Amino acid sequence: MNPDLRQYRFQNPEVIYSDMEVVTASRADILHLEQLSASNARQRVRLCAHDSLEDSLHEMLIVIQGPSAYVRPHKHPGKSESMHVISGRVDLVMMDDAGAVTQIIEMGDYASGLPFYERVDRPIFHTLIIRSDVLVFHEVTNGPFLPNATVFPDWAPDGSDAALAGRYVGELEQRIKSATEKQ
Repeated sequence: MNPDLRQYRFQNPEVIYSDMEVVTASRADILHLEQLSASNARQRVRLCAHDSLEDSLHEMLIVIQGPSAYVRPHKHPGKSESMHVISGRVDLVMMDDAGAVTQIIEMGDYASGLPFYERVDRPIFHTLIIRSDVLVFHEVTNGPFLPNATVFPDWAPDGSDAALAGRYVGELEQRIKSATEKQ
């Protein structure tokens, strides 16, 4: 069963808003989002359940094609953010202001036995290392969304150069591996 595309507003290839009065998502919707994410340059898409950037609460279903996807480290001063993994596996990597890894949370869906939910209410740099072919998760954060309020560190590439981003992720994975081996 294909989803009814009339219920969506496409802001750009990565951001879709739902026009449903009561927002629901089915397996068919997720499969459609997976197809959309595979067809755009950054290999990701989000379905927003909130109406606009100005809403006080933002809820999104996010699909990222992994494991080569790059999620630039960032933090959100003055905001909280939670993540509930629906399918796939991911390492949520927390870093200090100098870029040193401070915590690694291996996450998966409920059936994986790994943590499937997390919430951060402090401005901590974080990134995702996708460990599955596709990652699907539900993210909630407080709005409004102010693009310039997200803080990106100087020590991580902006993602415009795929080779540079790939090297950064490779180095980060080595640091994660070293940290994990010490535990």
